Amino acid sequence: MVRDVGLAEELAQDALVAALEQWPETGVPRNPGAWLTTTAKRRAIDHFRRNENLGRKLDELGREQRVGEGVLPDFDAVLDEEHIEDDLLRLVFTACHPVLSTQARVALTLRMLGGLTTDEIARAFLVKESTIAQRIVRAKKSLADGCVPFEVPVGEERVARLSSVLEVIYLVFNEGYSATRGDDWMRPALCEDALRLGRVLAGLMPSEPEVHGLVALLEIQASRSAARTGTNGEPVLLMDQDRGRWDQLLVRRGLAALARSEELAGGAYGPYSAQAAIAACHARARTPDETDWVRIAALYEGLAQITPSPVIELNRAVAVSMASGPAAGLELVDRLLDEPALKAYHLLPSVRGDLLLKLGRPAEARAEFERAAGLTGNARERTLLLGRAASC
Repeated sequence: MVRDVGLAEELAQDALVAALEQWPETGVPRNPGAWLTTTAKRRAIDHFRRNENLGRKLDELGREQRVGEGVLPDFDAVLDEEHIEDDLLRLVFTACHPVLSTQARVALTLRMLGGLTTDEIARAFLVKESTIAQRIVRAKKSLADGCVPFEVPVGEERVARLSSVLEVIYLVFNEGYSATRGDDWMRPALCEDALRLGRVLAGLMPSEPEVHGLVALLEIQASRSAARTGTNGEPVLLMDQDRGRWDQLLVRRGLAALARSEELAGGAYGPYSAQAAIAACHARARTPDETDWVRIAALYEGLAQITPSPVIELNRAVAVSMASGPAAGLELVDRLLDEPALKAYHLLPSVRGDLLLKLGRPAEARAEFERAAGLTGNARERTLLLGRAASC
């Protein structure tokens, strides 16, 4: 309503502070959302009254609402004949506005709605934290300067924002699946949020193959959650996992979503469906030895052509090492050593250490594992890497 992201954040924070001060004494209102929105709206009215330019904004904000009655502005406007029922998904579509670059849209949405810190977003993009911070500040300013209306897109505009929305959901899941910071290997609540958003989006846009591709990827990845940690919360790597603990319901749902994506795309793969096809290779293998690494390597090669990325090349190197031997994989990894985006990426020395160890070069492997441990921000992963270094 105020057409200014920064001001809206401040008003929302003020409303939350007011709730923390008042609710312990008065009790939680029947409709907390309406209470918070009304309080923030009144703060906005006070803000604009302190300025000379009341005009249209004061008219928009001046209509009083009864606290707790749930009579809010028309936040729930329909999309064509369809209606986005999920509040968070509706906000993600709203924030991914075309006035911003794709990177700015994703960074702003992840920061405001995804529950990720600036540092976590920077690690996801493999850039400096200051770069992401500047990107978010500029995005807020661009939206304010452009007087951008915050409303849910319709028709073709909704489709145009889809790639940014998919990227947001994907990155939120990734942060939950392998936390970049903290003491826990995973952040399950983020995975659950992303999976829910993906499922809602698939129902909203059933003819979009990459929506189903993303859902397939998330379902299959989520199926491994119970097997990814040991009894004390320590990480368990893919090849060491008890596959009997994989959730077969999620696997079946993921494979069905992948089949739907392939059907809609005529067998062609996009960035998310290609990753889902890779995940499906693991899901179909009853034991690690049954994994079709040749197909996985080929899928990674195709994925690299769709979305060139040094991280994809690193993953391809791992697949090649499993299909053709560690020497072949190490050759590909060594080509990435001067890649600027991977300078602080802990998985590069981690993969290299694993390949060196397989090649009978333990001293070099130990150094790589120690370097990887120094680069990761996750305490569980650091312990794992230091343990691997010690075993060398």
